[in-house]
Amino acid sequence: MPHTFTLPNIRREIASLWTLAWPVLIGQLANVGMGVADVAMTGHTSADELAAVSLGASVWGIILVTVTGIMMAVNSIVAHDVGAVALDKVPHTVRQALWASVGVGAVAALLANVATLVFDHLYLTPHVQRQASLFVHIISIGLVPLAAYRALYGYSTSINQTKPVMVIAILGLLFNVLVNWLLVFGHWGLPKLGGVGCAVATGLCMWLMLGAMLLWIRVAPAYRATDPFTHWEWPHWPEIRSTLRLGLPIGVTYFAEVSAFGAVSLLVARYGVVEVSAHQIALNFSSLTFMVPLSFGIALITRVGQAVGEGDAVRARFVAWVGVGMALAFGLLSAVLMVAFRQQIAAAYTSDLAVQALCVYLLLFAALFQLSDATQVATSSAIRGYKVTRQPMQIQLLAFWGFALPLGCWLGLGRDMAAAGFWIGLCIGLTVAAVLLSWALHRLALRRVAEGKTVF
Repeated sequence: MPHTFTLPNIRREIASLWTLAWPVLIGQLANVGMGVADVAMTGHTSADELAAVSLGASVWGIILVTVTGIMMAVNSIVAHDVGAVALDKVPHTVRQALWASVGVGAVAALLANVATLVFDHLYLTPHVQRQASLFVHIISIGLVPLAAYRALYGYSTSINQTKPVMVIAILGLLFNVLVNWLLVFGHWGLPKLGGVGCAVATGLCMWLMLGAMLLWIRVAPAYRATDPFTHWEWPHWPEIRSTLRLGLPIGVTYFAEVSAFGAVSLLVARYGVVEVSAHQIALNFSSLTFMVPLSFGIALITRVGQAVGEGDAVRARFVAWVGVGMALAFGLLSAVLMVAFRQQIAAAYTSDLAVQALCVYLLLFAALFQLSDATQVATSSAIRGYKVTRQPMQIQLLAFWGFALPLGCWLGLGRDMAAAGFWIGLCIGLTVAAVLLSWALHRLALRRVAEGKTVF
């Protein structure tokens, strides 16, 4: 049987999933590198400029991941059509997703600009407040192209074309670094804009990446059978509503997770520089390791969706659990390495001995939640491959806002455990998510096998 859990079958599936996932991983790391470049370059101007970029990026980051989540519906829809060999449906789906992206990006830009009003209430210096607001106003020009790019990203990965997203992300990173260097510091006769230069670079980069993806789709032979740009098509509202109905729960899920982590960072700030610095280092390193299971998850949406589209519920279940196993194996490896090298990790980030000591302690909690974090992202992605998005949203809202944040506040604030209390809350919340999502995937996969159905 090709879909039984034998070693040869598992090896073949691991190879197939890794072929899809590794370009996505490099692309994700390149995207993270843009944020790193912004902070690193601005940090060499002034503390005020760095603070402004950090505040502006906090708003941008929440809006960015929410838009990314909403447009991820395209991954599931196209993967189902590819699996069902209904390639004639794909161009229409992509065209309507692009119309949806215009609306999603425009609303996101409006919300981002309105969100700058919060800076008026943070007791910032006038310069920092003004620069942080200007950062968001400028970078919001990139939200419509970002949404459109993510629609095409989902289309490309779901027809097994993941290398373009890697190449374009690397191109975007190089462009971002170059324009940052020119505008942050005022090289080659250009104005010295400081942190605002990062916003200009990132906003322009979103347009560049969209243009590169459009060009790639038009030129590469792999897209010929499903080319969405053969003719013009006006918005079809039922199709757009269907895409948003699938995507909005994913966007809410992403928003819940990012906002919960953001809230923890704000709450830890009351304990002073050492606590904040150690917390941010541990969180930053955990975010880097998270890119691997996240990439597995993006590939899983494609693999599971195609199997479901084919009408092969047994293969869909097999693919899902092999992918979860890969994510869990990496989570275990990263946890072991994090524990073994936590002193070196802390020292690589800072030379402050007090921050190092606390960071070494917090990295133990970071190592602990590697397993649950890897499991929850893989299981939720596999469930989305079945075109089920509301249940993962409900579970993750419960995990982050029902367990992680309240428990973190109780331990961190009520029990005066400071940053450690919040990290314990995060560990428990992620474990709740991992357990409930694994149970949900198990029930869903079994039900589809028993019913012999692939779509609702």
